Amino acid sequence: MASIVETAQQPYIKNIEWHMMDKTKFFPLSMLSSFTVRCALYPLTLIKTRLQIQKHNNMYSGMFDAYGKILRYEGFSGLYRGFWISSVQIFSGVFYVSTYEGVRHVLAQKDVDTRIRALVAGGAASIVGQTIIVPFDILSQHMMMMGIPPVKGAKLELNPLGIREDLTKGKFAMTTEVMRQILRTDGLSGFYRGYTASLCAYVPNSALWWAFYQFYQDELYRLLPSWVSHLLIQTIAGTFGGFTTTIITNPLDVVRARLQVQRMASMKLAFRELWQEEKFRMFSKGLSARLIQSATFSFSIILGYETIKRVSVNDEYKAYVRW
Repeated sequence: MASIVETAQQPYIKNIEWHMMDKTKFFPLSMLSSFTVRCALYPLTLIKTRLQIQKHNNMYSGMFDAYGKILRYEGFSGLYRGFWISSVQIFSGVFYVSTYEGVRHVLAQKDVDTRIRALVAGGAASIVGQTIIVPFDILSQHMMMMGIPPVKGAKLELNPLGIREDLTKGKFAMTTEVMRQILRTDGLSGFYRGYTASLCAYVPNSALWWAFYQFYQDELYRLLPSWVSHLLIQTIAGTFGGFTTTIITNPLDVVRARLQVQRMASMKLAFRELWQEEKFRMFSKGLSARLIQSATFSFSIILGYETIKRVSVNDEYKAYVRW
């Protein structure tokens, strides 16, 4: 059911629904947008992961310190370790978006409230996305840990597989070596290590993000004059949603990263060790990088996603779409 808002001039569509779009335009443009955003923001993902994995601050004292040291010791390419593996997420993104929009469409037919619709659809989409992407996520995170120069007191905590970068080998060869080491160490199950933790971290994150996005969007529509750009309202709502969700779910994301990279036995053990190491600082570990990443990612993704929906909308709805 289309959500149409009446204005003094003419009615317009508040949310462009799945059935209103030309999928032959939407999917390729969506993948291109997702790749561009992930490429631009990948260094923040790498820095966030390293900050989460380190114990205390024995390698980096914060986001800017990590950025400076990576550039100094590893060069610009160090900020993109594991990127080509991580970029596979653009394909899982197709399944993610299809699931999200599909579930929203089904719930809309049952007249479910828009915020509940967004919450349920966001959670369902994350389950599908994580099931596809976890093995690639694990590989990319191990690749992120390679190339770190020896630092007194840091030992090999950031690189538990013990694999060192070999500059004579290409990216594919090094990735294959990481895969072999995971198989030797953990077997096939190693590629789904931390899968439950990923679901516990990302399903609530995705569900809450879409719910807060809808909530902030509705509130901004109510508070701001009708002439304010619809797309601007959506990007602001996405940014606020990213901030709120990141603060709530940060400890779960730290536990997920540690389970996958440090190969801990369980979430309970990871939580206990994290609490023993950091106490209440566990809630802010890697948070600055994650907040900046989340806010920038949310703004960029919504800007691209909602723009592409407008470009892909079928002709009969174009007159009712506001920018």
